[in-house]
Amino acid sequence: MKVLDLRCSMDHAFEGWFASEQDFLSQQERQLVQCPLCGSTGVHKAPSAPRLNLKTGRRKADAPMAQEDATGMAVRPAPAAAALQAAWLRLAREVVAHTEDVGERFAAEARRMHEKEIPERPIRGQASAQEAEELLQDGIPVLALPLPEAAKTTLQ
Repeated sequence: MKVLDLRCSMDHAFEGWFASEQDFLSQQERQLVQCPLCGSTGVHKAPSAPRLNLKTGRRKADAPMAQEDATGMAVRPAPAAAALQAAWLRLAREVVAHTEDVGERFAAEARRMHEKEIPERPIRGQASAQEAEELLQDGIPVLALPLPEAAKTTLQ
C-alpha cells in the first residue's frame, strides 16, 4: 500500500492510498484521482517525508510532521487549513443530505416554487450562469455552491 500526500490545482491538500506508484499514475492518467473538496482532477504529488519506524526517529505525538515547500525548506502543515477543509466537506455533506437533487431542472423547479405552482422544498442542482442571474433578477434566491463528488457519496 502506498500512501501519498496530494495537492490539487486549487492547493487543497489531501491523502491518497494506492496499491502502488503505477496504480496512482494509471488512475491519475484516467483522471480518476479527484480532490475531495473541489473535485479537481489536476492532482499532483506533494513533497513528503518517509515515515521510518526507528526508535530514535520517533516524534512527539502532538508535533505535526514537517513537509518541504517548493524551495526545499521544511514547513509545518497549517492545521487551520486542514480544519477548514474538513468543515467544508461536512457542510457539503449536510447540504446533500438535506436537499433534493433536481439536476438540470434546477432553474425551472426554483421558478415553479417561487410562483407557488408546487410546494417549496430544499433543492439543489445545476443552472447556467445566465439562468442563475435571471432567477436572482426575478427575486428568486439562489446560491452557487460547488459540491465536491466526495460530499455526494459515503466514505468507505
